[in-house]
Amino acid sequence: MATLPTPITGREAISDPREPLTALAEFYRAFNAGDLALMAQNWDSAGDVVMDNPLGGIMRGWPAIREVYVRIFDGPARVSVALHEATLQHHGEVFVAIGRERGELVRGGERFDLAIRTSRVYRWTDGRWRQIHHHGSMDDADLLARYQRFVGGRAGGAAACG
Repeated sequence: MATLPTPITGREAISDPREPLTALAEFYRAFNAGDLALMAQNWDSAGDVVMDNPLGGIMRGWPAIREVYVRIFDGPARVSVALHEATLQHHGEVFVAIGRERGELVRGGERFDLAIRTSRVYRWTDGRWRQIHHHGSMDDADLLARYQRFVGGRAGGAAACG
């Protein structure tokens, strides 16, 4: 287990594609820029990938996950996050990043801070790291409800930004 340099914002120089940090930086770059094409490269297209997100529930397969990102990227709110306090567990062709996402949501003249517990799982496939699982949750129920209302998510459940 290794402690990651934090925060990981997506503005890091992407260098060696064999390094897990490159995949994480790519994810945050795609998310914070609203770049759906880059997000598609970051996620595995296999049918067994899963994302647990209150904006769409438990989504299986890239096509379903993609629709959640479309809703976030094309919606009225702008969401940005960075990975903090993270550790990385690397086991052969799989790695897991566990930490906290901090960021902000801006919609119109309103802004509020986000605090999300998150884990991301990647596997080595087709010569690069690809995300196969994401789970995030918010400890604060009021923050979760506000996030869902501002981004257009479902009521109830745990929250994840992406």
